[in-house]
Amino acid sequence: MRKIHFGVIKVRRWASNLAIALIIAVVGGFAIFAGVNVVPTTSVSGVYYNGDTTKNNVSLMINVYWGTEYLDAMLDILNEKNVKTTFFIGGTWAVLNEEYLQKIYDAGNEIANHGYHHKDHDKLDEQGNIEEITTTHTIVKELLGVDMNLFAPPSGAYDKLTVSCAQELGYHTIMWTRDTIDWRDHDANLIYQRAIKNAKGGDLILMHPTEATVEVLPKIIDYFQQNNFNLTTVSQTIGLV
Repeated sequence: MRKIHFGVIKVRRWASNLAIALIIAVVGGFAIFAGVNVVPTTSVSGVYYNGDTTKNNVSLMINVYWGTEYLDAMLDILNEKNVKTTFFIGGTWAVLNEEYLQKIYDAGNEIANHGYHHKDHDKLDEQGNIEEITTTHTIVKELLGVDMNLFAPPSGAYDKLTVSCAQELGYHTIMWTRDTIDWRDHDANLIYQRAIKNAKGGDLILMHPTEATVEVLPKIIDYFQQNNFNLTTVSQTIGLV
């Protein structure tokens, strides 16, 4: 991975990619509003909505941007069920919660980038996109010694510029296949159904450390394990490792 810096980098320009840009715009908007079962394609111009559908790997991708009250219970459940997954970390959260960041990492989970201020990246210019990603990268690098390479745009908001900036910084842009919407709907059964309905290999399942998610997490894990799915990190599910 190239060295990360805070200066303005030269983002590659592709004059012939108008069609791809339109695809990204349409798919990105659908991803934000559709929630569950978003566009079953492995990668749209470097943006991953799912992993390899020919394998049984599935990822519980956990975005962490506020609070710590449910993290210990979540980590205990993952440990008891022998599951390692990917936590997408917000930079401002990491600064205030170094101990919990270390706990997540020490438990064997993958650490990934969720931006610094939780901004909509489709509204940012080149420098704004770069600063949001690199600031969080630098913080995690200093605290854990980890060079992250997965970036989940806050709110699923991105555009062609976001993707190209991420790529120049050595990052893969990660969306989701299905969204539990647990930050809004605090209904354990609803979260469960959104996580497992029509499950297939390569699924990236978005969730957060909420009370209802922790309540139903053992049941979600049991479903996948009992149906011969391999719960693993996002990097493994999309085939980077």
